[in-house]
Amino acid sequence: MTRIAPGRRRWLLAVPLGLAALVIGSVFGTAQNGQAAAKVAPNNTAPPTVSGTAKVGSTLTANDGTWTGTAPITFTYAWRRCDNNGGSCSTISGANAKTYELKAVDAGNTLRVVVIGTNTDGNDTGTSVPTGVVAAAEVAPATGCPSGTGTIQIADLTSPANLQLDQQSITPAVVTRSTQSIQVHFRATACSGRPVQGALIYLTAVPFNQFSIAPETPTGADGTATITETQLSGFPASSKQQLLTMFVRARKPSEGLTGGGVSFRLLISFPVNLKG
Repeated sequence: MTRIAPGRRRWLLAVPLGLAALVIGSVFGTAQNGQAAAKVAPNNTAPPTVSGTAKVGSTLTANDGTWTGTAPITFTYAWRRCDNNGGSCSTISGANAKTYELKAVDAGNTLRVVVIGTNTDGNDTGTSVPTGVVAAAEVAPATGCPSGTGTIQIADLTSPANLQLDQQSITPAVVTRSTQSIQVHFRATACSGRPVQGALIYLTAVPFNQFSIAPETPTGADGTATITETQLSGFPASSKQQLLTMFVRARKPSEGLTGGGVSFRLLISFPVNLKG
């Protein structure tokens, strides 16, 4: 029987122990390899930006900028109103969405957005440069015409709109010496031919004293009015008269008699046959 020296015996025992350690290490890893990866708080490396038109009524959109840190990173927003140089900023109450619709109060100012990035390990903020100075909303020129179609109530008609008179006619169609009364028919319109109800129509012959002067007559729902006047001693104004000239005025009851507002004035004439 061969004898093994004590030193060699210790070496032979060390070999299987070393192999066992390698096997265990390959299965379970080292203590260092088993440590969790380090988490990193958010860090804003490029500031947020704002896109959109700086004009009242337009919508601005926050772009988050560039961030580092352990995902996931969530973002929240705070919009700030600043002076026209981008300073003296104050946070806008309730404006904490990714978008912001510009209001009338923003006109003449600039805006910034603050973006807050957050993960389980912390948070960081980034602030955009100011927008351009916010322009006021464009206001369409006032027309004086109420919205919609159909009949206009005279109270709803304002300057610069004007009353118009069309479809004027007279009964009888030709005025003669024996004509004792006349009926003159008008239609008041405005805003591209819409009938106007409640306009006051005034009518008188020129020169005066040919026919009586009726009280101002309001137009009906179809915009029409008929004025009846009777012959006076001043008719005919001339033995050779061929036309009956009349002055007509249409006005809004709340406006004066001398003009302005939506009022309309016109000279009209109708045929006269003194031989009839």
